[in-house]
Amino acid sequence: MAALRQESPAAVPVRIAGLDCLLDPSGALYLVAARILVVADLHLEKGSSLARRGSMLPPYDTPVTIAALSDVVDRYDPAQVIALGDSFHDLHGPDRLGAPDRAALAALVQGCDWTWVVGNHDPSLPESLGGRVVAEVSLGALLLRHHPKAGAAQELAGHLHPVAKVVLHGRSVRARAFLTDGERCVLPAFGAYAGGLNACDAAFAPLFPRGFTAHVIGRQRIFAIGRSVLCGD
Repeated sequence: MAALRQESPAAVPVRIAGLDCLLDPSGALYLVAARILVVADLHLEKGSSLARRGSMLPPYDTPVTIAALSDVVDRYDPAQVIALGDSFHDLHGPDRLGAPDRAALAALVQGCDWTWVVGNHDPSLPESLGGRVVAEVSLGALLLRHHPKAGAAQELAGHLHPVAKVVLHGRSVRARAFLTDGERCVLPAFGAYAGGLNACDAAFAPLFPRGFTAHVIGRQRIFAIGRSVLCGD
């Protein structure tokens, strides 16, 4: 932990596959001993992708996401960053980066050992981004990949963009969440426009046959909530 520059006061310590981790309220996960920061589903240039299809959302998602990424990288000062796929919303996303965003992203990638895991939205990435591009990463028995795979596995994955919904005193709250059973963790989407899939959706059942804890990202802290308390949409 000595190498950690500034742990977020709201970060939650957990153990996944026997490894000490920190769940950060940004949506990033930090592997303490290895000093690896993991993020999933940045979906950079989603706004510009939707604009090309006639949906005119404000085109600010990329700078907001890169700024959030820069903040968490600065706080943890990791030896390595691993982005778990769908870092860009489509194959042409890197080409649409504006000059300031391109420069900001390049500074991050050049600042440490950077690994891009490919996803379904970005099955290939240009060399000009820097870093290395891989299908998955193996850290001993722990696999880091985009698509979580059902069955006995120790893995960190993204793709499903988990969110959790809780109803309390007649009011509902729906927020991004880490889902984990102690062996596997599905990370929330990091991107500003990424959206989310309710943790009660059937897509999560094969991944967590014995249930899971949802670490729900609140405004000032992360809340650990059991599967039985969560509500569907």
